Amino acid sequence: MMPRPVVEVAETLWRDGKAAAGARSVPEESAVALTFGGSTHAVMMATPADLEDFGIGFCLTEGIVASAAEIEAVELIESALGIEVRMRLAGEREAELAGRRRRLAGPVGCGLCGIESLEAAMRPASAVGAGRAVAAAAILAAMHRLAPLQALNQATRAVHAAAFLDLETDALSVREDVGRHNALDKLAGALARAGTDASGGVVLLTSRVSVEMVQKSAAIGASIVVAVSAPTALAVRTAEAAGITLVGIARADGFEVFTHPHRIRFEEIGTRHVA
Repeated sequence: MMPRPVVEVAETLWRDGKAAAGARSVPEESAVALTFGGSTHAVMMATPADLEDFGIGFCLTEGIVASAAEIEAVELIESALGIEVRMRLAGEREAELAGRRRRLAGPVGCGLCGIESLEAAMRPASAVGAGRAVAAAAILAAMHRLAPLQALNQATRAVHAAAFLDLETDALSVREDVGRHNALDKLAGALARAGTDASGGVVLLTSRVSVEMVQKSAAIGASIVVAVSAPTALAVRTAEAAGITLVGIARADGFEVFTHPHRIRFEEIGTRHVA
């Protein structure tokens, strides 16, 4: 049986100058090994939920495969030490991966841990297509809808979410994890399994935007990325080069657009010009 993603732990509460016994729901954190052909490619600390999505999304955002169709099988194997996401790739892809095998450890909150060269860390993000325009008001509405859909965070207040707003159907798909990169990988896998084109919507993040978050979004063709926090300078430069509309500081009263604002229709809430 797979570990539960949320666990209740005992605690001592200190409130109003008094101590009392209590309990709190906290997110589980498991070692998740992503393996190919019997060899470990990566070991990440992740929330044990939606791990098939995680494995497929990781393959896509890290450039291991070009499409989910190149992943022939995904199997979850639990052990006392953690969980193995065992994947079998199409023959050509399996051979390519064997030629550049690496092992990395990914603690929560890491940036580019385990990357073996500056060239790999600073790989250019894939250029995205034209995508679709979105009304500014629709972004605000989607961010407002996101919080109640974060089931794990509602229970623990300790996990990140990555979501996708489909501009055709207005549907909102959500994946959560203790790691922000993992949450985005899970979302990428979920979209691929559903056959959803990421260029037809908006990626929403409850975290800051590092360069890797931009690289992963670009890898799945997402042309608009919105986050509640600010991006790094490198993330802004990378989004600019990739053609991504990067939006940050998305709060109830508005947001800030850092790159390619042409995809945002401001007229519905009015455009504010800053001197």
